[in-house]
Amino acid sequence: MSTAISRTKKPAPVGRRSARPDRAAWTFLLPFVVLFLFTFVLPLGYAVHQSMLKPVRSGSLGLGPATVGFAGLDNYSLALQQSAFLESFARVLLFGVVQIPVMLLLATALALALDTLSQRWAGILRAAYFLPYGVPGVIASILWGFLYVPGVSPVVDLLGRVGLAPDFLGYDSVLWSIANIVIWEFAGYNMLVIVAQLKAIPQELYEAARIDGASAWQTAIRIKLPLARPALVLTGVFSIIGTLQLFSEPLVIKPLTSTVTSSYTPNLSAYNEAFANNNIYLAAAESVILALVASVLSFGFLSLVNRRKGRDAR
Repeated sequence: MSTAISRTKKPAPVGRRSARPDRAAWTFLLPFVVLFLFTFVLPLGYAVHQSMLKPVRSGSLGLGPATVGFAGLDNYSLALQQSAFLESFARVLLFGVVQIPVMLLLATALALALDTLSQRWAGILRAAYFLPYGVPGVIASILWGFLYVPGVSPVVDLLGRVGLAPDFLGYDSVLWSIANIVIWEFAGYNMLVIVAQLKAIPQELYEAARIDGASAWQTAIRIKLPLARPALVLTGVFSIIGTLQLFSEPLVIKPLTSTVTSSYTPNLSAYNEAFANNNIYLAAAESVILALVASVLSFGFLSLVNRRKGRDAR
């Protein structure tokens, strides 16, 4: 009987794998792949295609019907020759160097503070801090615009009574006025991401630190912040991409001051070329350049963080 049983039980061949898990995985991935293709890959490919075209005039003196011809890299060359477009990149880079650390520092401080409060007060304050993110960027810019304009703003009037005359929309200050709007909008969102990471830390680590006599400050510096590093990296990447895409805030502030031009940011420049100058091909080239710069900075930041993480692990 033992011989018969041994004949019926055949060992599974080594190295073979069932195709069912692969099919199941692709079934779950298919909706994401389709959305990724139609919302990212195809629009990006179409923008690259548009950036390599140009209008070609026919007839004497170019007064005939226009056709579309191949331009190669001419639109990219033209975009990089425009000083206003290059200055817009320098402006948003300066904006990001100052605004991103300030916003992430504020979001981290709020997250650490909420993590130490009781659940009842933490929930109320968390909702209050997150509330500005629920306000659309256009509405937030309009609200802050009223607070920046002299004669309308109660803040400017109050500061004027004590001998101060701030010009929030001046040439040297309008960029930081816009930065204030962005910090007000997104600090609460980044705070929630960091709070979620802090809530995932095992409570046993806090108890061990408390037994070892660690203070609240030491616990925050040596336990919470190192273990919240993935959330800090994630919010840092999102902030870099969002900074380069700065658009609605300067667009709304633009009618209030002459210091914000139609090419104040790369996104504004592409928007102006497409809808004001009716040059969609140059606008597509500027958009592709913006996407490339955002990708380089984001992946550069990630590689730098991962390199430092590997160095610390050694």
